[in-house]
Amino acid sequence: MWTFFIALAILIMGYLIYSRVTERVFQIDERETPAIRNPDGVDITPLPKWKSFLIELLNIAGTGPIFGAISGALFGPIVFLWIVLGCILGGAVHDYFCGMISSRNNGNSIVKLSHIYVGKVMEIVMRIFSIVLLVLVTAVFVVSPSSLLESLTGGKVFAWIWMLIILAYYLISAIVPIDKVIGKLYPIFGVILIVMALAVIGGVLFQQDKYPMLELINHFQDFSAKNGGLPWWPFMLTTVACGAVSGFHATQSPMIAKCIKSEKEGRQVFYGAMVAEGVIALIWAAAAMAFYRVDTADGWAALAHVGGSSTSVQEISSTLLGPVGTVLAIVGVVICPITSGDTALRSCRLILGEWFKLDQKKIQNRLILTLPLFVLVSGISVWNFLDESNFNILWRWFAWSNQLLAAACLWVSTGYLLKDGKGKYRSLFTAIPALIMTTVVATYIFGEPHIALGRFIPMWVAYIVGSSIGLLIFGYYLYQLLFSNNHENNEEIINEEDSHC
Repeated sequence: MWTFFIALAILIMGYLIYSRVTERVFQIDERETPAIRNPDGVDITPLPKWKSFLIELLNIAGTGPIFGAISGALFGPIVFLWIVLGCILGGAVHDYFCGMISSRNNGNSIVKLSHIYVGKVMEIVMRIFSIVLLVLVTAVFVVSPSSLLESLTGGKVFAWIWMLIILAYYLISAIVPIDKVIGKLYPIFGVILIVMALAVIGGVLFQQDKYPMLELINHFQDFSAKNGGLPWWPFMLTTVACGAVSGFHATQSPMIAKCIKSEKEGRQVFYGAMVAEGVIALIWAAAAMAFYRVDTADGWAALAHVGGSSTSVQEISSTLLGPVGTVLAIVGVVICPITSGDTALRSCRLILGEWFKLDQKKIQNRLILTLPLFVLVSGISVWNFLDESNFNILWRWFAWSNQLLAAACLWVSTGYLLKDGKGKYRSLFTAIPALIMTTVVATYIFGEPHIALGRFIPMWVAYIVGSSIGLLIFGYYLYQLLFSNNHENNEEIINEEDSHC
């Protein structure tokens, strides 16, 4: 129990202290945000700070801090270290910089920002992976709510019917003004997500005799490797993405960057929402470890069998909280993925709009961009339902592409600080977490035993190759930091920002 409360306290202190450090490194000022400077009534529109916070939370959360954290419980209490340190030093910094840099560039997507602050090659990489990731997220988050709704109706309403209903909602939500559907529903859903997490941890705390929490000091080991699973490095750092560090968030923060009313709101909205997600992930990881007793071989095997899924959420919630927990589980598992899927489709539409330079104010342009995406997502969703193993394949590709995007976004943030002549050494603030995530994702790609490269390469080779790639990129960064003259680029960057003002 003490490990959980200490971790919770560190997360809160991280927000109170490190978020201010992050804000100071970024150096906010009094310039107008896009919502004030040039609102368009569709995507760029001012929202109250509390509403921006809750929408941002729902945008980045989905089922990630629930399903991912439950799967992360398989590694044991060491997952607390990743959630806390990853969130404060990496994930919240990542989300804050993505949102604030976007705000200074008229709400541009991370794709366009990568061109401005890193270069054309990075823009191409980011465009490909952003669109792939967003399509995968939209498709992935159709399966679990559709399947659960089928079981709740006793099979009377088939999953594919629910799939069509959810996809229809995605289409509507992606094209209407942000304040019409998302702005009205998401604050309510955000409160539900928070209440659900608080109810679950309350159920664990009041039943410590049945479900004792595990302490880190007595279980400082990798439970997964001990039980024949994948080792914590790099797999814990890709399994628990939402709640720690997640590249998907870089596609969502620019959406809310179009809605904040001043740069002062960025700390509460972007950094604060990520810390709130970290708290939710912490709760579900603690609950899963206690409920399944992962310190025992049978308990670990039971959780490994169900994994982070609607099944494990339903078992934990209904057992700990009875009928109330069942309702909360249903609402959470249905609502959370849907609220990630629709904003993923919307973000993809915005990225394509930038690419093809189509005015998003016109409904016909929004339809031109959204309908082909809708068809693609529908096709992948149908493919998911044809075979249960297809979902696992999709999820593995989502896992590494998600963290690759996170590493890339941290390098974009580093490029922003590096080209700022006022203090380029501040770029170390984002370069160090960028190095860690680059090494993580490179090691994952070469070591994951179920994807192409990992099937043929031993894990020890993956460690060497992954570390070498990370160090090579970091070495190039250090060269730019120490020997390149970025003051010339500074004027160009400032002019680029001002051209959007």
